[in-house]
Amino acid sequence: MTAPDEKAQFMLDDGMSRRSQFALVDAEIILDALTTYCPNYAEGWNQRAFVRFLQEDFEGALEDIEITLTLEPDHFGALSGKALALLRLGKRGLAKLAVVRAIQVHPWLNERSLLGDGEDI
Repeated sequence: MTAPDEKAQFMLDDGMSRRSQFALVDAEIILDALTTYCPNYAEGWNQRAFVRFLQEDFEGALEDIEITLTLEPDHFGALSGKALALLRLGKRGLAKLAVVRAIQVHPWLNERSLLGDGEDI
């Protein structure tokens, strides 16, 4: 969660704060600015994906998650977010693959429960 510089950190903190207050349109605008300002900062993309997920823009969230994972392949938050977005889109098989990959990175991840007792999610 440490941004590349003070300006980026302010944008990240502000976007996350607005997200937590469910000011989602404002949060997305701020995180848009962050991804433009620091396009190689994975957490900026991940946080915008989270906001888009909360807005039920699952395709947009997945686009941002793919960028996050390109920049940081072991970002377990993005991997679990990918699984949840794919589930919302009815893509259960792909969601399962994302959960399995997330668990490889972080074995104690809460989304592990999505796998249940070995059944498909």
